[in-house]
Amino acid sequence: MAKRVPGSREEDAWLSDEQLAQCAPAESEPFQSPIPTRMVSNGEYLPYPQTDKQKHVEARTRELADKASKKLGISRRKFLAGTGGMAAAFLAMNEVFGRMFNVRPVEMFEAEAYAETGPPTDLFVFDDQTHMVRYTQAQGRSLRAIAQGPGPASTRAGFLTNPNNSGGLLDELGSPWTPWNPRQLHPDYPPNTGSEFHLVEYIRRFFLESQTTVSIVSNANLGSIAVAGEPTRPPKSITENLGVENLTGFMGAGVRDFVNQIAGSTRMLAHGQIYPGIGNLNGNEPVYGDFAQWQIDTFHPDSWKGYNIAFAAKTDTLADSLMKQWRLDDENVAYPFYAIVKRNRQELVKHPGFFNICVHKGLAPGLPDIPERGNPTDIPKAAGDWPELNFIIYHSCIRNGFFDLDSLQTIHDSEAGRIPLREGVPDISWTTQFAQLARPFRNVYAEIGTTFAGSVVTFPTVWAHIIGQLLKFVGKERIVFGSDSLWYGGPQWQIEALWRYQIPESIRRRWNYPQLDEDAKRKILGLNSARLYGLAAGRVEERASDDDHDKGAKRGKYFPVPDDFESAITSELLSRLEYQGFANDTFSKMRRRYVEMGGDRSNTRYGWIHTKA
Repeated sequence: MAKRVPGSREEDAWLSDEQLAQCAPAESEPFQSPIPTRMVSNGEYLPYPQTDKQKHVEARTRELADKASKKLGISRRKFLAGTGGMAAAFLAMNEVFGRMFNVRPVEMFEAEAYAETGPPTDLFVFDDQTHMVRYTQAQGRSLRAIAQGPGPASTRAGFLTNPNNSGGLLDELGSPWTPWNPRQLHPDYPPNTGSEFHLVEYIRRFFLESQTTVSIVSNANLGSIAVAGEPTRPPKSITENLGVENLTGFMGAGVRDFVNQIAGSTRMLAHGQIYPGIGNLNGNEPVYGDFAQWQIDTFHPDSWKGYNIAFAAKTDTLADSLMKQWRLDDENVAYPFYAIVKRNRQELVKHPGFFNICVHKGLAPGLPDIPERGNPTDIPKAAGDWPELNFIIYHSCIRNGFFDLDSLQTIHDSEAGRIPLREGVPDISWTTQFAQLARPFRNVYAEIGTTFAGSVVTFPTVWAHIIGQLLKFVGKERIVFGSDSLWYGGPQWQIEALWRYQIPESIRRRWNYPQLDEDAKRKILGLNSARLYGLAAGRVEERASDDDHDKGAKRGKYFPVPDDFESAITSELLSRLEYQGFANDTFSKMRRRYVEMGGDRSNTRYGWIHTKA
């Protein structure tokens, strides 16, 4: 190794001098596209040279940007930082990969035209899977890094490579780490810190910066218990697990009540938590007696959220036994929980979604291939035995982690006839099986949180098949939208991407997929969930009276959250969320000041790019 200047980028890189000689700093690339067109390495691995398709997208984007910026009388950089630049990038991608995004050439020149093909102002959006964390915790940063891509924010958070692609495999754009949301979630902004997932940021992102009408705040009972000098272990009790969760149902309900109170309408709902098994129910839980009933009596959940993969089932009454994973059709473990929900049917009067059982399935690559990890074979029996309940299957069982290369390879192998089809379509692991198993059950719904966000940009062909299969087998009336934000920034980019997305005609015709038309998009983005939760569709409008918010929601009345919501946050709510101070105040002020001063999006990326053979 040649001598390198201390503190220099070369010293920080793990590349050899021979490898460095083939590279150049990424920010020296003269053309910075809104959507990356070549691999950027942080210095840990030699980046792949630009692919032919990437070259084509870049050349076409550059050509469109040059012509449009001259016609508009602005610099190319200024053009690429605005909506026109995004339109140019979408147009170029459509030319190379097939028409996937609804975008017109005029949108390069007129922001109003760009907005016209975006989500309409009267769109009812119901986000049925959202996340935040209590103030003392900072979970979510690895998920944010996956979506944010390489750059200063991920580096400062300790992520030097894609957390779910350490091997440097390439996505459909030819990159191991493509940002999912380059317009709003830049690699260098905002910072990937715990404050990005706290209360103030949640309210701002959902109710001030997006078209979300109603959201459900979720929880994740995926805690593991740290033991000094030993590996972490599953919890022994609900109390033990609640202490390490990023957010409990009780906390989420506090946020729900606060938001609805200051908005004067039902803008937010909250999940209860599914802790099944004899040891958690029927008076056997040491602290709560029956945890499901305690939640019902204490904060009245709007629906329920559970994880088969979580160690949340207590199958005995022994104090020292560990909780276990569980499956939906276990008559001794899951069915007693369903019975408690059914027994409290009076809750349906004020909480019409009370019979909705939302279950995380998928995002668990590898073995074993069992329902406890996400395989859908436990769904039919549970749905058939409990027709009163709705089973909303989160992530639509996608087995891939957060990098869908396996699914893309399956599609290619299916097209070439190298592997068999499943009922005439490519067999995307767990998701295709789920869609076909769910077909006869009107009380089973497909939810697309993360599955959509993680594929629409990086593996658009995979998303074409996923949504095509869900439409074909499940139907547009039983698919629901969830953003899984704040993990991936605010939800608006996903709302816009879903509204603009189209299944390429060549794919749709070959596999006999239905069209993803405007009617389907409106149902997926909100109307289906509105039906599940007993709400009427309506737009957010200025409050004209002090109508009761429950009645207002039933009439489709939704009112805005006030801009000064921070001043209304009570000490009681802060205590409930284990408040330790607003760590994001400074950044929020800086962000507002930056926008007010005319700051634009920067497309600059930092790292190494492969420029020489």
